[in-house]
Amino acid sequence: MNNIPWWVYVILAGLAWGTYVPIIFYGGQELAVKTSPLGGRLASILCVGVAYFFMAVIVPIVMMSIRDDAKPEWKTNGLVFSGLAGVAGAVGAICVIFASKAAVDAAKLEGVNPATYRMYIAPLIFSLAPAINTLMSLIWHPKPGDPWHFDFHMPGWKLPLGIVFVAIGTFLVLMSKEEMEVGKAPPQKPPEVQPAP
Repeated sequence: MNNIPWWVYVILAGLAWGTYVPIIFYGGQELAVKTSPLGGRLASILCVGVAYFFMAVIVPIVMMSIRDDAKPEWKTNGLVFSGLAGVAGAVGAICVIFASKAAVDAAKLEGVNPATYRMYIAPLIFSLAPAINTLMSLIWHPKPGDPWHFDFHMPGWKLPLGIVFVAIGTFLVLMSKEEMEVGKAPPQKPPEVQPAP
């Protein structure tokens, strides 16, 4: 694994996170019972958890047990903050799943195409996350043994402008993709009105 260039990992991470939202939405739809879609959402969360358990628990345990260069140094700060990162990832995954359901439900209540609001989810997430990451990195500078080291240096004009451009660009690219998908969706049939007896 040491021979793999860093940019390959960047591309793989982008592919994984970029495909996550549409895949989890479709999976939840397929697992849902029409009368109660909550079960499908919970089942998709369970599937994500099983995948995490295999990829993030079983594989690391096996690697740490068979390779001498994979032995960690168990430190409290490392365990706490790595665990918090896991919680953040899990909360994000759960929120994506329930955001999709809530967006579809809101669209149905208003009598518009079910994908109308759902198309905003991925653009907002993937333009908001890098902005939050960058802003957090401006003030939080943890050091070995000192996680609570904060400092702030005013960045040059290029950083805030870059954040705005990246957010706008990401939003427009993903919004364009979602609009194409909404346009391809078959029109929703109005509910049939039964004649009065």
